[in-house]
Amino acid sequence: MPTLFDPVRAGDLQLANRIVMAPLTRNRSPRAVPQDISATYYAQRASAGLLITEATAISHQGQGYADVPGLYAQDQLQGWKRVTDAVHANGGKIVTQLWHVGRVSHNELQPDGGAPVAPSAIVAKTKTVLIHDGVPTFVETSMPRALALDELPGIVDDYRRAAQAAVHQAGFDGVEIHGANGYLLDQFLKTGSNQRSDAYGGSIENRARLLLEVTRAVAEAAGAGRTGIRLSPVTPANDASDADPQPLFEYVLRQLATLGLAYVHIIEGATGGPREIPERPFDYAALKAAYRDAGGQGAWMVNNGYDKVLAEKALAEGADLVAFGKPFISNPDLVRRLREDAPLNAWDKNTFYGGGAKGFIDYPALA
Repeated sequence: MPTLFDPVRAGDLQLANRIVMAPLTRNRSPRAVPQDISATYYAQRASAGLLITEATAISHQGQGYADVPGLYAQDQLQGWKRVTDAVHANGGKIVTQLWHVGRVSHNELQPDGGAPVAPSAIVAKTKTVLIHDGVPTFVETSMPRALALDELPGIVDDYRRAAQAAVHQAGFDGVEIHGANGYLLDQFLKTGSNQRSDAYGGSIENRARLLLEVTRAVAEAAGAGRTGIRLSPVTPANDASDADPQPLFEYVLRQLATLGLAYVHIIEGATGGPREIPERPFDYAALKAAYRDAGGQGAWMVNNGYDKVLAEKALAEGADLVAFGKPFISNPDLVRRLREDAPLNAWDKNTFYGGGAKGFIDYPALA
């Protein structure tokens, strides 16, 4: 039986162990540019088999929170190159998460103060973060406008450009498409946010169209074996909901199976919350079977509330990779601590979002 500390292959990526650092938004990139402390932060955690960066906007339109990084300007790519160089110098592997927030944004964060975009003009009942005078503040999201049909090829192109720049300019080992947590691609998938009547709304096939077009474009730009995708079938995060998620996501996974992706990253239950939601039951074993039965060879990554015991159980049941989130914030040497069954540092929620080095790069490693 594999352990967390055994090597594994995910597409073209040979990983030293099966422990993944999940993407964690930290709001420390003013003007969307990663700073030198971000290079330190990721390099400190390079013992993970794979690092997935904080979600990173593919365009200015894709921004939804203050001081989150981007991949659409040269200084942003240069900032990320310092990060990837530092991680590689410490022997790590790192991919960036490609992000378009869709309706989970605020006018203040959009080009020329415009409305956020979405599949349909339905406001998200959630909040985003603005930072004024260094102080993060949670505010209600703004009313979005529905994307016109002729705008969608441009969205696909933005993903393609960001993926190509990430790998060929910023030095990432690959990319992960953020198709989860109620952001743009998830908004198109789910009936709670997609009320379109054109080729991108209505049927499962239509609602999945944009995600699949984006995935094909990204796989072409970055290499399929360097492309992963993150999905969250039943999370209520950011006002996400679907009337019947099981057939929707089994269809999506059967289509993804043909693309030769490096991995599929599944959030089980509510993101950062309960692993099971009684009012939203979901069969993850059937989801994985749909992917494998359709020929999917990518590594299967599980995520949400894992500790060592639960992670080893998941590997025994057929998972290939296990993502850990908040424990990596306060434990830069989490891999060693798990291996040695050492106690974990507690995290400080007050420093999760925004700020500087405190609560970011000052958590101690084991002696």
